[in-house]
Amino acid sequence: MTATTVSTQATEDKSSSGAAQTRAPAGPRTVLTTSMTYALLALIAIIYIFPFLIQIATSFKTDNDAAANPVSLIPANWTTATYQTLFGGGLAFPTWAMNSVIVTVFVTIGRVLFCSMAGYALARLRFRGRGLLFAALIAVMAVPAVVLLIPKFLVVNTLGIYDSYAGMIVPLLVDAAGVFIMKNFFESIPMSVEEAAHIDGAGIFRTFWSVVLPMSRPALITLVILAFQGSWNELSHFVVSAQDPDLYTLTKGVATLAAGGQGQAQQFPLKLGAAALMTIPVAVMFFIFQRQIMNTAEGAEKG
Repeated sequence: MTATTVSTQATEDKSSSGAAQTRAPAGPRTVLTTSMTYALLALIAIIYIFPFLIQIATSFKTDNDAAANPVSLIPANWTTATYQTLFGGGLAFPTWAMNSVIVTVFVTIGRVLFCSMAGYALARLRFRGRGLLFAALIAVMAVPAVVLLIPKFLVVNTLGIYDSYAGMIVPLLVDAAGVFIMKNFFESIPMSVEEAAHIDGAGIFRTFWSVVLPMSRPALITLVILAFQGSWNELSHFVVSAQDPDLYTLTKGVATLAAGGQGQAQQFPLKLGAAALMTIPVAVMFFIFQRQIMNTAEGAEKG
C-alpha cells in the first residue's frame, strides 16, 4: 500500500467520522418539539376539516335527525333523499350546475388570455401612461368588490346585456389581481430570452405567444386556479347581472335555498348537500394542481 493510498484512506475515515458526528441522533427535547408541532398541526387540520365532515354527514340525514343531532358525524338513519331531491325532485339544481360550468369555463379561459396579455404589456412594452395605468390597476385591487356592484349593474344594463350569459361573463373576463400576478412573473424572466427571439425575427406577439408564455406555466396554473375558484364561487356579480331563474348559478341557487326562497326553509340536509356538491370541483382543482402552484423564483431560474 503506497503512502498516497494510506493518506487518502485516512482522509476518508476522518470525513466519515465527521459526518457521523454531524448526524448525531436528535435529543429528547428535539423529538418532543417535533411531536408537539405535528400534534398542533393535526389539531388545526381537524378544526378546519370538521365542519366539512359535518356538512357531508348531514346531507345523508333525515330532517328530524339533522335537527336533533346537528353535529353528529354518523346519521341515525342513512338516506339519499337529499340527492334524489337535488337531481330529480323539482329543484333546478342541474340547471344551476350547467350555468356555473358555462360561466366558469369562459371566464377562466378569458382571464388566462387577457390577464397574461395585459401583464406582458405592462412588464415589457414601453408606452406613454404605463405607470399611470399600473397605478390604476393597484387602485382597483384596493377597492372592495361590493363598492363596484352598482357601477357593474349600470354598465351591464346600459350595454343591453342584462339577464344574459354575456352580462354574467364579460365583466369577469379580466381581473386586476391576475394582471398583477402575470406582470410580476414576466418581469422575472430574463430579457436575453426575448432578445434572442427578436434576433431570430419574431415580433412582439410571436415572442409572447411562442417563447414567453410557455415559460410561464407556474404563473398560468396559479391564474387558472384563481380564475376557476373566483368565477365558480362568485355571487355578488350574478345578483346584479341577472334575475332570470334559468340563469341561476350554483352559488345563487344555493343562496336561495339557504334563505328559504325555494320553499326549503328548514331542510338542513338539502341545503348542506347542495353546498357539499358545489365545493367538489374547486377541491378537485386544488388536489390536481397543488404541487404546481406558482413559485416565482423557481420559474425565473428555469427561464
